[in-house]
Amino acid sequence: MKIQWFPGHMAKAKREVEEKLKLVDLVMELVDARVPFSSQNPMLQQATQNKPKLVVLMKNDLADNSETTKWLSYFRKRNERAIAVDVNNKNDIQKIIQQVKEIGQEKMEKLHRKGILQRPIRAMIVGIPNVGKSTLINRLVNKKIAKIGDRPGITKHQTWIKVKKDFELLDTPGILWPKFEDQKVAMRLAAIGTIKDQLLSLQDIAAFVIQYMKEHYPQNLYNRYHVADDMDDMWEIFNTIGKQRGALESGGHVNMDKVAEIILRDLRSGKLDRITLESTTN
Repeated sequence: MKIQWFPGHMAKAKREVEEKLKLVDLVMELVDARVPFSSQNPMLQQATQNKPKLVVLMKNDLADNSETTKWLSYFRKRNERAIAVDVNNKNDIQKIIQQVKEIGQEKMEKLHRKGILQRPIRAMIVGIPNVGKSTLINRLVNKKIAKIGDRPGITKHQTWIKVKKDFELLDTPGILWPKFEDQKVAMRLAAIGTIKDQLLSLQDIAAFVIQYMKEHYPQNLYNRYHVADDMDDMWEIFNTIGKQRGALESGGHVNMDKVAEIILRDLRSGKLDRITLESTTN
């Protein structure tokens, strides 16, 4: 399945990010802790490569702890600061603020030596759609200031936001890149809801998730759906899940589209337990 996605507002957002970079001291790049590599936009990587960066692994509460530890090590070996957070954890929010202050302090000291008056640290927040930017911003300012939704494309414009007296944050829309060369990357992003479901074959995406779980999280699969290790036929697996979860249509037949929706909804809500869909070795 070929997935290509590049609406006009995303092309415009990319240009605006590049234009505004000179105004900020550092970049906060948000990725999804369940797919840390696949959720890094290579276009943003290239555009922000000369700026100090903090990589924030979002939705850490949904990801496999052991894999998250490996991913944090992966980024740090690349000389990138990285932190994994649950935006509903106040301590994690404070850790982000502290990291931003530490990274921005060097720039502030340079300005001070030049005789420039002290000003707040300026950070740009970037990432792909549906990675949790709006939720994080609301937690940082401790009030509802950014729109939140469970679908991509909520934020449309860049906005400056003051985070207490600590720093100023430039919010930007979620940006995807024009074409996914690696279709596994596309599948992972589709699975977590980065790409609108209406554009995809949900059965293909759900089958990808089931196959990955069979290989890496067979116990999770059994616990939720009673899918045994020796069950290899995807049609049989879908039928098993459909009958168990009541995804039936007239005549008692299983509605395969409904089964796919159930699987993806369970993944995205954490009902399949903590799962990471890629490792540092693949």
